Amino acid sequence: MNSITSLFGIKYPIIQAGMIWNSGYKLASAVSNAGGLGLIGAGSMYPDVLRTHIRKCKQATQKPFGVNVPMLYPNLEEIMTIIVEEDVKIVFTAAGNPKIWTSFLKEKDITVVHVVSSTAFALKAQEAGVDAIVAEGFEAGGHNGRDETTTFTLIPMVKEKIKIPLIAAGGIATGGGMLAAMALGADGVQVGSRFVASLESSAHADFKQLILNVNEGDTKLTLKELTPVRLIKNKFYQDVQDLYEKCPTKDDLTHLLGKARAKRGMFEGDLIEGELEIGQIAGLIHDIQPAAAIIEAMIAEFETAKTALQHIKF
Repeated sequence: MNSITSLFGIKYPIIQAGMIWNSGYKLASAVSNAGGLGLIGAGSMYPDVLRTHIRKCKQATQKPFGVNVPMLYPNLEEIMTIIVEEDVKIVFTAAGNPKIWTSFLKEKDITVVHVVSSTAFALKAQEAGVDAIVAEGFEAGGHNGRDETTTFTLIPMVKEKIKIPLIAAGGIATGGGMLAAMALGADGVQVGSRFVASLESSAHADFKQLILNVNEGDTKLTLKELTPVRLIKNKFYQDVQDLYEKCPTKDDLTHLLGKARAKRGMFEGDLIEGELEIGQIAGLIHDIQPAAAIIEAMIAEFETAKTALQHIKF
């Protein structure tokens, strides 16, 4: 048992990222039942939908699970109220100021974790009183940091500055990656892209299949003027790049993005005009498996890699 497994009451220090349009109760409960920590992604849910997913997750697992709350979305107060009313014990916050909600949640005996992309934000989160930090490198899919700091650089720098448990995220989908992150100072890992390509993910089947064909260089961080996001290079992505050639204003980019573009791509399966968020590690994802099998494989790879390192001599 380490600081992360102890903090959450789980078997393995593997956290499933609360990704919009991918992380419903089916995925969260499957990950929790397999010994990790499953997270329901509140960012793509209306408040009443979130309440339903929390209740269904409680029926599907007796193990700890949590809710991921991106603080850039509306209805935040209602979402937090539902989390308290439904007695959720773990909340991951992201994309906002941790000072706003941490005290409120902690007063309700809720474990709070905040996702950051820099050492400066990690220190602010620690000061706000969070119980742990997720430090996410820019390899990650979805919304990301503007500074493009890689995971291997970010983790040791954050570890050097903070005193609370640290979870590494961004570019981790294998046991070897997990071991490397922990060697750099992480106490656990958060895994996103690999769980998108799981049977229990709520992503559209066509999006899952597309992930299996992603190769090195097929994703790119873009739309930094709005909220940075890593996308698969499809027609929509190219439309964004074409607009950049014209030196667009922020309003121009917002107009092109429109509404529900991520839902259209990842949830509804529009691989041409949709926003398709996935991490660079997708190039190592070659099959769609149950969440339990993904965790089992990661732990087996972790142990194999750890044993192999013991035989290295200089």
